[in-house]
Amino acid sequence: MDTKKQIEEGKAVLGIEFGSTRIKAVLIDENHHPIASGDHEWENRLENGIWTYSLDDIWQGLRDSYQKLAFNVEETYGVTLKKIGAIGFSAMMHGYMAFDKNGELLVPFRTWRNGITGEASEALTEAFQYNIPQRWSIAHLYQAILNGEDHVKDIEFFTTLAGYIHWKLSGEKVLGIGEAAGMFPIDSTIMDFDQKMLDQFGRKIEYMRISLTNNCNLRCSYCMPICKEEMPEVTEFGGEHKAACWLHHPMAPKVEMPNLEGGEL
Repeated sequence: MDTKKQIEEGKAVLGIEFGSTRIKAVLIDENHHPIASGDHEWENRLENGIWTYSLDDIWQGLRDSYQKLAFNVEETYGVTLKKIGAIGFSAMMHGYMAFDKNGELLVPFRTWRNGITGEASEALTEAFQYNIPQRWSIAHLYQAILNGEDHVKDIEFFTTLAGYIHWKLSGEKVLGIGEAAGMFPIDSTIMDFDQKMLDQFGRKIEYMRISLTNNCNLRCSYCMPICKEEMPEVTEFGGEHKAACWLHHPMAPKVEMPNLEGGEL
C-alpha cells in the first residue's frame, strides 16, 4: 500500500516526543518509516529557583508541532490528515508534577534539570540501599516532604510529563514501565514498583484482616502457611479491645479498613 493511501485510510501512526529543547511530532508508515514530521522549539526557564515549563508551554508546543506535521502531510502527499492508527507519547523522564483531588497542578512542574533534592536523594539511597538520583520523581516528592511544603498535604497523585499528557488525552493515569523506572525503583520480577521499598517509604495500607484468636479453622491461604500443621491450642489474641488499641498506636500502620476476624470456632 502506498504512503498516501495509508494516510487516507488512517493506518499511519503518530509519535510525539517532548525533549528538553524541542517537541517533535513524527508520522510513520506500516513499515515503521518516517513519512512526515513537525517540531516546536522550547526551553525550560528558571522561576523562583525552579527549572520549569508551564502547562501553557506544554499544550502550545503540542499543538504547534502537530500543526506543522499536518501541513507537511498535506504539502507532501496532497491529503489532509484526519485519522491515525495509533498515537504514542514520550517525554523527558523524571521530574515532578503533583495534582490535587480536582486534577489541579499544585506547584509548577519541576523538571529533571533541578538539582534541589540532595538531602532526599541521600536519605532514600541510604534507606533503600539503592541509588536514587536527585532527578528521580520520588526524590522530588520526599524533598518536598522534608521541606515541609504546604502542597504535600493536598497531593492526590503525582506523575511525570509523559504521564500527565497521557492522562489528559486518554483519561487514564498510567505510565510505561520505562517511564515508571524514573519515578521509583522497579522490581524486575513483577515489573512493578518495588514493594519492599514502598513499605520502607510508608506505603498506605487500605485493608487489613486481624484475627482475634490464633485458632481459626478457615485456614485461608493468604493468612496461613502452606503446611498443614496441627491446629494450635486456643489462645486469645486479646479481643477487640487490644486490636483497637494496636490500630490506634502511633507506630502502627495507617489502615483505612481493618477487618477483625476469628473464624468459626
